[in-house]
Amino acid sequence: MSGDKLFGIIDLDKRFEITKFKLVRKLFKSRWFPLILMIVNLGMFVLILLAGIVGGYSAGNYNFGIMFVWILWWVMLMLVLVPGMSRAWCLMCPFPIFGDWFQRRRLYEVRQGKLEGLNLKWPKRLKNMWVMNIFFLVTTFFSGFFTVKPLITFVLLGGIIAIATVMGTLFPKRTFCLYVCPVSGFQGLYSQFAAAEIRRKDEKICARHRPKTCFVGNEKGYGCPWLLTPFDFKKNTYCGMCLECFKSCPYDNMGFFLRPPGVDLLVDTKREPKGLDEAYKAFIMLGISILFYLAFQGPWGFIKDMVRGATLSGWLGFIAIHTVFSLAVMPGIFLGFSFLSKVFSGNKEIPLKKVFVNFAYTLVPMGLGVWIAFSVGIILPNGSYLIHVISDPLGWGWNLFGTANIPWTPVLTGAIGYIQGVVLLIIYAFSLDYGYKISKRTFPDEKQAKRGWVPIFIFLTIVVLGFLFLFLR
Repeated sequence: MSGDKLFGIIDLDKRFEITKFKLVRKLFKSRWFPLILMIVNLGMFVLILLAGIVGGYSAGNYNFGIMFVWILWWVMLMLVLVPGMSRAWCLMCPFPIFGDWFQRRRLYEVRQGKLEGLNLKWPKRLKNMWVMNIFFLVTTFFSGFFTVKPLITFVLLGGIIAIATVMGTLFPKRTFCLYVCPVSGFQGLYSQFAAAEIRRKDEKICARHRPKTCFVGNEKGYGCPWLLTPFDFKKNTYCGMCLECFKSCPYDNMGFFLRPPGVDLLVDTKREPKGLDEAYKAFIMLGISILFYLAFQGPWGFIKDMVRGATLSGWLGFIAIHTVFSLAVMPGIFLGFSFLSKVFSGNKEIPLKKVFVNFAYTLVPMGLGVWIAFSVGIILPNGSYLIHVISDPLGWGWNLFGTANIPWTPVLTGAIGYIQGVVLLIIYAFSLDYGYKISKRTFPDEKQAKRGWVPIFIFLTIVVLGFLFLFLR
């Protein structure tokens, strides 16, 4: 990667270490952090689950659980946490807290030795994103119910917490988070575009250090719960930012860095290769974003009726269309453009699969940009509901903060499409820049790379024009 520049200006090797500040490093090394954030969020999710039970099948726009999960939490993920802070949500997520407690038999202090539980081995074939891909896709079948039926949100979140807890007794460390959690999958994919990372600072210190306490643990911290080797990993994809490596490294050789967005898109090593599972995650996320926009922000009522199950046949039709579009149509179209890329390049030796997988990573910034735009279309018209529900979280007629009677007040609704369009065009520029860099890494000859890049450039442009048409219609 050395020598590459983003837009020909920004050095992709440039980093700014946040943990060089003593207060930040002291915080990261404390065992109270991020535990205190997990406990606070656990309390929030208990309230969200209670609101789901009490709310039952009442209107979703006045339910604390629905508003905080599908408006505030989702928007914060897509607008702030993932693009700005990588997998920072995983740092504070309460879902695995019960599994952690079962394995460690404590939450604060470090318990050395073998963790409790059966410590079964996760199947080697499933050490990837495939389970998360399917799990996330299946959860979106019920998206029309989550946003309007509080009890359905309770079932989803309660189910995820239950699965995480059970898996914590069966499999070691954060196996659930690594290979099953539906939220983890898209965070892992889009964190490759994030403007932050956790990495070692000095390679020579890690090379000399024995044993690798960031991996095996010591009296100060646990070995990486995400089963990574913090001393040499190069991508954000599977780093849950739990900060145990900061606590267990005796040389303070781990750092939290700000960086140019997207540098992980160029990483392709033997230990961290580009893969078909991640490529399909990109297709699934982009396909879902298209259908979600049509269903929740588009003017077509019949699509809304299908997604919200107005009729069983309509809902089953939505599931069928949704599945085929995300798993077959989107990848199939892209495969066609990948084939054209190979033909245009004139290189007969590069496998089509490599061309297909490599260029799929151009959809990472593109997909995240679409989801950011979609989130703008959620928060601006609906954000005022949050002010209402914080005063009456259980719908019992309370007015805790004096805001229960504030009316629905949409903001900048006339400008939403333009804001979405600007966001998309900015992200489009990143996709093009990284796309050409990926092309140069895919095809060995620069002329081949330029020719092979043309069909992918056309595909990305068609996608952007399509979304601009929807946003600005």
